[in-house]
Amino acid sequence: MNKHIRQQRIRELIQQEGVGNQHDLLRLLRESGIKVAQATLSRDCAELGIVRSKTHAGYRLLLGDESTGRIIKGLVGMEVTSVAANETSVIVRTLPGRAHGVGSWLDQFKSQLILGTIAGDDTVLVIPDSVQNISVLMSYIQKNLSTN
Repeated sequence: MNKHIRQQRIRELIQQEGVGNQHDLLRLLRESGIKVAQATLSRDCAELGIVRSKTHAGYRLLLGDESTGRIIKGLVGMEVTSVAANETSVIVRTLPGRAHGVGSWLDQFKSQLILGTIAGDDTVLVIPDSVQNISVLMSYIQKNLSTN
């Protein structure tokens, strides 16, 4: 079996199956016709940056980018103390000195719901694309700052 093909299948299984550990991954590979030794699988996982991380569904193997994003999302979420809105805008309160990072995190999504953000020391002003979308924007922000 070609290493590239095997590693591609490993990526697919991790993304599609919610694999909990290397033993389960080994079983899934064998079920899909790929015979591999545990030592080879361990090396493949290391090369692919696969880590075992706790998720809302229990421990799962995650690809490096996916787990890194989840970790960053969790860290950013811990920096937020509250999210509130009025008729025209959304305010995200953060720990002191953390507003810029939270604002940058929201900006990187390039959401059509967000016209722009302005960050101070502990407050991010989120300007919606339309006042009619305030509740949708609140849900969007809370979802993207959630650690779940």
